[in-house]
Amino acid sequence: MRKSKQVWIFIYAALGVMFVYNLLPFFWMVISSFKTELEVISYPATLLPNEFTTGAYEKIWLQEGFLLYFKNSLIVSLSTAALSSLVGIFAGYGFSRFRFPGRLTLMTAFLATQMIPGVLLVGPYFKMLTIAGLYNTLFGLILAQTSITLPFSVWMMKGYMDTVPIEIDQAAEVDGASRLQTMFLCIVPLVLPGLVATTIFAFLLSWGDLLWALCLISEQSKQTITLGITQLVGQFRVQWSEIMAATVIASIIPATLYLILQRYLVQGFAEAAVKE
Repeated sequence: MRKSKQVWIFIYAALGVMFVYNLLPFFWMVISSFKTELEVISYPATLLPNEFTTGAYEKIWLQEGFLLYFKNSLIVSLSTAALSSLVGIFAGYGFSRFRFPGRLTLMTAFLATQMIPGVLLVGPYFKMLTIAGLYNTLFGLILAQTSITLPFSVWMMKGYMDTVPIEIDQAAEVDGASRLQTMFLCIVPLVLPGLVATTIFAFLLSWGDLLWALCLISEQSKQTITLGITQLVGQFRVQWSEIMAATVIASIIPATLYLILQRYLVQGFAEAAVKE
């Protein structure tokens, strides 16, 4: 019993250290966002602000155009998540319920695309979007990011739909339901945790993207919030308090989304791991 108690003490101590290690950067970011420019770069650093100020937030929203960047990020991320999840539902259902020539090859190709570093695809995407007239458009950025998140969505939804008995489809067909009615009314509600997990994954990946937005967007009015934050880093001056404030603002949406849907997210990934 003494040995067991020592093991649990060690486990809780390790978890406490990990908790502090992961929380400290976020704490420092929030605290620094309420400091003045001089206090942020002062040495030695202060743990709490000597002069509490919201000037960085006011400047971000009123002067730096972050409201527009925030709106662009929201449009791109929501559209990417919705499009990726919708196509993932159709493709996952097709791979799960139908047997057709080239099925395994196509599924392998989907999986193989995840092994290619995204930076290697920037050039081809830039060329294709330019030819199609979609360069420097939010729609082009949405298509590019959807193509990155789609393979994960397809495999995730296919794995979940494989666990739903085929008898449910047959019973719905006997009752006169079409394929679409069967899929949306009978199958999708049963794989809701997996759908939520794929949607959140696509949203968070799109929200935090910098590489694709940097290469496919050049007009300032169409930039996302990640690009807006990079503009605060100048050649001769780094606006640390504003960077921290902008990062806090950018973290609100994904943090809130995770807190609200964390039960579905954890359940979705946990059950997917068991199924695999």
